[in-house]
Amino acid sequence: MKTVDDLIAGYRRFRAGVYAEQAQLYRELGEGQDPDVMLIACADSRAEPSDIFNAAPGQMFVVRNVANLVPPYKPDGGLHGVSAGLEFAVNVLKVRHIVVMGHGGCGGVTASLTESKSALIGEFVAPWVKLLDAARARVMDSGSLNPQFALELEGIETSLENLMSFPWVAEAVAAGKLELHGAWFAIKHGELHWRNPASRRFEIVAP
Repeated sequence: MKTVDDLIAGYRRFRAGVYAEQAQLYRELGEGQDPDVMLIACADSRAEPSDIFNAAPGQMFVVRNVANLVPPYKPDGGLHGVSAGLEFAVNVLKVRHIVVMGHGGCGGVTASLTESKSALIGEFVAPWVKLLDAARARVMDSGSLNPQFALELEGIETSLENLMSFPWVAEAVAAGKLELHGAWFAIKHGELHWRNPASRRFEIVAP
């Protein structure tokens, strides 16, 4: 997709193909949505959640941002896009699962690691990736030989921890109405790694 004409041509292929095959589903979705899963993913164009999970329209409520980050609960009247999406998913849609999915080669993670020396840092990216400061410190203190990969995983842990700072998320989890999950996708190899909640290790999902 390089031009607007490419986008329009893609829409026409969608109408003739996917939409035509699932017209009834789209008519039903026009009346409302009822997904069981919220997916918090990176905005990176290479890691498309619907493709990775082979999800149909209406199956996942997706929020994407730089480095798939969830900020801590902060009801200060400010503009909080991720928190607003989370509130809607948990309190209105009543999703049963929240998955935080990172990916390989994340530019937001690279920006955190390189800090002010990175061309990726700008007036909005810099304060956003500061959410990774504590995780970055843990990675650097660990002496990891691959800090990029290590911080991609630690960033998922940070977002999972921050999710539990939202009182209504914590209440739903405690009541057994909501489960939190972590995942990491290797773009180059098409591999999905799923977080084991007991060991907190990410294990490759068999294809």
